[in-house]
Amino acid sequence: MDIEGLITDLAFILLLGAVVTVVFKAIRQPVVLGYIVAGFLASPHFQYLPSITNEANIEFWAQIGIVVLLFSLGLEFSFKKLVNSGGSAVVTALVIITGMMSVGFGMGRLMGFNSINSLFLGGMLSMSSTTIIIKAFNDMGLKQKKFASLVLAVLIVEDLFAVLMMVLLSSIAINKSVEGGELLYSVGKLVFFLVSWFLVGVYVLPSLLNGIRRYLNSETLLVVSMGLCLGMAVFSVACGFSLALGAFVMGSILAGTSYAERIEHVVAPVKDLFGSVFFISVGMMVQPAILAGYWGPILILSLTVIIGMIVFGTFGMLLTGQTLKVAIQSGFSLTQIGEFAFIIASLGMSLGVLDKTIYPIVVAVSVITTFTTPYFIKMADPVYVMLEHHLPARLNFLIDRYQRQADRSSDNGRPWGRVIKRHLGSTLLYCIILIGILVISDKLLVQHVENIFGEWSRPVCVIVTLLVMSPFLVALMVPINARKANAYEEREGRVPRLVVTLVRIIISVAFVVRAMTLYYSAKAGVLVAVAVLLLVVLVFSKKVRESMARIENKFLDNLNERELRRSGKKNAVVHDLHKAYITVGTGCSFVGQRLMDSDVRRSFGVNIVGIQRGTQYIPIPDGRTRIFPGDVISVIGTDDEIERMLPDVEKNLPEPDIIVDPSEIKLNRILLSDSSPLISKTPRSASLRDTFDALVVAVDRGNTHIDSQPDFVFQPGDILWVVGEPSKVNRMK
Repeated sequence: MDIEGLITDLAFILLLGAVVTVVFKAIRQPVVLGYIVAGFLASPHFQYLPSITNEANIEFWAQIGIVVLLFSLGLEFSFKKLVNSGGSAVVTALVIITGMMSVGFGMGRLMGFNSINSLFLGGMLSMSSTTIIIKAFNDMGLKQKKFASLVLAVLIVEDLFAVLMMVLLSSIAINKSVEGGELLYSVGKLVFFLVSWFLVGVYVLPSLLNGIRRYLNSETLLVVSMGLCLGMAVFSVACGFSLALGAFVMGSILAGTSYAERIEHVVAPVKDLFGSVFFISVGMMVQPAILAGYWGPILILSLTVIIGMIVFGTFGMLLTGQTLKVAIQSGFSLTQIGEFAFIIASLGMSLGVLDKTIYPIVVAVSVITTFTTPYFIKMADPVYVMLEHHLPARLNFLIDRYQRQADRSSDNGRPWGRVIKRHLGSTLLYCIILIGILVISDKLLVQHVENIFGEWSRPVCVIVTLLVMSPFLVALMVPINARKANAYEEREGRVPRLVVTLVRIIISVAFVVRAMTLYYSAKAGVLVAVAVLLLVVLVFSKKVRESMARIENKFLDNLNERELRRSGKKNAVVHDLHKAYITVGTGCSFVGQRLMDSDVRRSFGVNIVGIQRGTQYIPIPDGRTRIFPGDVISVIGTDDEIERMLPDVEKNLPEPDIIVDPSEIKLNRILLSDSSPLISKTPRSASLRDTFDALVVAVDRGNTHIDSQPDFVFQPGDILWVVGEPSKVNRMK
């Protein structure tokens, strides 16, 4: 590799990119477009400036850019947002992707492209730009609108489907055809890879990161996160998938941890650097001669994207029960293509299946639709007003009635729907795990066992396989963490629960039979399956279920760690009190004030027991301590108090910084003896903060629970709940 040439090319495009993007910022245009223009100026197609010496050098950096971009998109992938959006995001995304892929494929065929090129074109036209839309919403102050949150949820789903689409398109391109069996195998392999590593990652990584919390400054966290990203990318390639898929998977795993914001923050400069190189490489593919010769298709495809996204986006939202206004606003916000179109195009070029004329055409379409995005967002409201006045009254009535029915259906649901929804996820997950065990047993275990046990290899393989499968079979047969149902659900949901339980048992039997038939006959498999399941249920059921319950609870806690840390719902300290960690935004009502002046306790009912300010931690802050933007305050309160406080404190959040959870500061239970220095004193007269660096949040006296008050008098036998260092707090006894 020519290192000098590599550095020279990188220096040239970055300097050129810096100049062009400054100009684009000055004229209030998206920076992404500036990078594309810079790429064109650095290409051999623009003869008035020096060109790069070797395009392969830029391709090297661009591949790293794709990996980092996908990792960053994975960090923004939130299952909580996806769940909160209900089915609207998923259904709308499916409608858009299916519709636009069909339209794009048809347009490609009309333009004379072959089937594979047309399929790639459809994929490129079906993905809206997350980067452009988020920037447009921020610039126009629309991020808090209802339709904006729905659009962002749709973008999250589209990102997920885009990653899946890349894998499928790669498989189709390699095989040069669309074969049903091969495609089904690729999908199954992909799903197994995603679910397996997501399960492993969510279960292991949050615990690992929490274990090394005290060592994770910004530098170390950047090294760890990028190491995990690149490691998973390499592993993904070893499994037959792309670098981008592995990066996205690792990003989505880390998205649920309490470190997600910090990782986004420390990775942002790396993403911006290599992302800029990627978009510059996109601009280098622009060929004026092709654009001049294909201006007609460019305009047609641009109109196709705009009209198609509006139609399919609006229809998808209406289909999920959204109002006509929200549906139109959402559809008009999705009228562009962006980063994933370039990534899919780069994939097609690297595989050697994409016509060279398609890349610059798609880039031109992206530029046109990006420029028009803000204008179409502004047009949504006038178009809605016009449609409302000109649509037939009957049609308006039908839309409103459908929306009301959808709301009632989502609120009430049906017993069958609720039961299936409750059990479907866990059933699929355990099935995938069991399939993985069977595949490993069939492909790997038998080879090693035969060399050791000889003729006894078959029974050994069966026993080992069934032992490994047994806890998951028990968990599959009997739900472990089933949500408690109310009286209505208990009455109306008995039949659905019975049917679902029978189905799970049948699936479990089928897995045992399959495990047996790997080494013995089907008849022997059935007999052994029944015997094994009875043995497992009767002998091991209780212990196994307890163990699996702990595993499931740990998994769910890790999956929701980010939100649980913020809300404090899993940090129960006493009765209904919880400890939460909240980042202070610039719009917080008491920012800049002293605690004694803020009246936080009177307003929200919570106690502030610690403040994280950069790398400095302030335990048990006194009344003179001021609150600043970016502080992470540790508060103790009830669920309702914390939830009421969150919107106020987090208003206009700044970029996150280091968050440390000092292990020295804990909630302590103190029993006051007759010789305690606190006896007959009040919290105020005892000077708890100055003497013990502590804060009393609650007192138990007999069977009475009392919130701490400044004039409360301590008595022997009182149980104090005190926040502070155990070594100092123990002096109160």
